[in-house]
Amino acid sequence: MDEIARRLLEKLLVAGNRFAAGATSRRPSLTAKQLAPYRTLPTLPRKSACEEALFAARSAGAIEVKRDPGNPEGGFIEKVIFLDATALAGFLGEIPLATQVATAEEMLAAAIPEFPILEQVIAKWRQAMRVRGAGPESAAQWRDAVAVIQFMRSRISEGMTSLPVREASAKLFKDSKRIERIVPQTDVLLSGAVDARPRDAGEVWQEIGLYREPQPALLAGHVEIERERVSALLDAPYAGLPTDAVKGVLSAIDRVLTIENLTTFHSTAKRECSQPGLIVFCPGMPSPSWRAMYRRLLASLPADVPVFHWGDIDEGGFRIASVLAKDALEVGHKLMPMHMHPDDIPEKQRVQASPATVERMQHFAHLAGWDKLARAIGNAKLTTEQEGF
Repeated sequence: MDEIARRLLEKLLVAGNRFAAGATSRRPSLTAKQLAPYRTLPTLPRKSACEEALFAARSAGAIEVKRDPGNPEGGFIEKVIFLDATALAGFLGEIPLATQVATAEEMLAAAIPEFPILEQVIAKWRQAMRVRGAGPESAAQWRDAVAVIQFMRSRISEGMTSLPVREASAKLFKDSKRIERIVPQTDVLLSGAVDARPRDAGEVWQEIGLYREPQPALLAGHVEIERERVSALLDAPYAGLPTDAVKGVLSAIDRVLTIENLTTFHSTAKRECSQPGLIVFCPGMPSPSWRAMYRRLLASLPADVPVFHWGDIDEGGFRIASVLAKDALEVGHKLMPMHMHPDDIPEKQRVQASPATVERMQHFAHLAGWDKLARAIGNAKLTTEQEGF
């Protein structure tokens, strides 16, 4: 098939799939401007070869072709109108979108109860839309992302909280780099939202205990920490310790504060490292080993020691807060927000949040037990990050 004709028809098929799925109401077509690659062909044989392919697609019932009305026999083709997605896909030797989606849905059906976000992913594909840049042809990547999460959650339930990412990939797929190629799919499955802000690989992996190299926990404050081999006061302005080595708090303290943003942690640690309060850097969605450390720290404290979290005022920040609140409650503490009210956002740093983002922020605020704050989020409809403060 003529290469220019193929490119034009492939472009029309993309738009035609959206039309056939009901995502657009206007029947797609290629106008004279869009047909420029054909209209500017330098020789008659090349022009004829392109036209021959387009007329063959017309004969297959895929498109309608309209020539220049002033020269209906030998003039240029002025318009190509989409007619049938299945016919056009078949003509191009491609699998029709509906067939691709049905195959993908069958492959992923067993995972939907555990990962209901897959229903939204498949619905997007039916509308000829892509999720993280990929369509139904990526179903195997989603299947493998499900397998990774299930594998790591199973290990965590057995007390094994971390594993090098390439070791896990080799165990699961006999391919040490497979997990690195399915980060977008893993991210969506974990966040439960198709339009959430994409996270980098390290953030995604740490949520399920995968790592390239283990990261120390950063702690600050005039606080004595019980560790695996030694108990000592934290260095100033902060100390980096292996999460598994941190066993609890030995000295009397007046509060615990987790901070999501690293810059904010450093500045707060520098100001308050001589104060009897424990400040802990929360690196995005914390890893299972970090969460186990957090629970041990809180379990070692009296129930009346206040526990705070300072996170980003966005969907991710409140999702993290909901996880920390669950962990705190598990060991007898109630997590409270700090600087996470919409009124805390400086006027110049306020960003209007979409309705979907507001809804998810409220959802996670409710999960954290912050119902009053959830109402404020719904009223303000704002978002920002800690750097904006």
